[in-house]
Amino acid sequence: MHSRFEVDLNRPREKAVYIKPEDAWGLHVWKERPDEQLIRRSLAGYDAFYSEVRTLLTDVAQHFKHFVVFDLHSYNHRRQGPSAPPADAEGNPEVNIGTGNMDRQKWGPLIQRFMEDLRNFNFMGRHLDVRENIKFRGGQFARWIYESFPNSGCAIAIEFKKFFMDEWTGEPDMMKINTIQRALHATLHGISTQSI
Repeated sequence: MHSRFEVDLNRPREKAVYIKPEDAWGLHVWKERPDEQLIRRSLAGYDAFYSEVRTLLTDVAQHFKHFVVFDLHSYNHRRQGPSAPPADAEGNPEVNIGTGNMDRQKWGPLIQRFMEDLRNFNFMGRHLDVRENIKFRGGQFARWIYESFPNSGCAIAIEFKKFFMDEWTGEPDMMKINTIQRALHATLHGISTQSI
């Protein structure tokens, strides 16, 4: 329930609180630099998140041996304004799978199966454009999972282009959102049967 403009959980701790516009895509987040007390409070939330996730995933790993985390994100593709054309589809897949932080030898077959199942899903009479490491390669959360659970945890950084909403007004297309949920659910069987 916290904005990434307070603390960004998908960045390394030392970069989790945006201080300067260059930390936040050129946006002026603060009228004046936040004081150290505010920064400490935000970082306490960061630390609490990672502590809680460590406890949860440790329990999951002990119970099931292996686990997969869907690290879901979305990204803008109409950055030039609401009436400007969308960004070029070649560089902006509908679904970007970020695998830059993973051991490809260990998790590669599982990722390939996940991507194939997502591509093959009937998405309202068509197939999604699912590609790997085009827009993003994955962030700190996925990196942390691989570092913290190297033998048991697979984090799939999944970035959906905001084709499921008007990114300028925030108006969602619930049919597309529900279909995205079904598409992700359709990948679970393949993931659960993939040998590791």
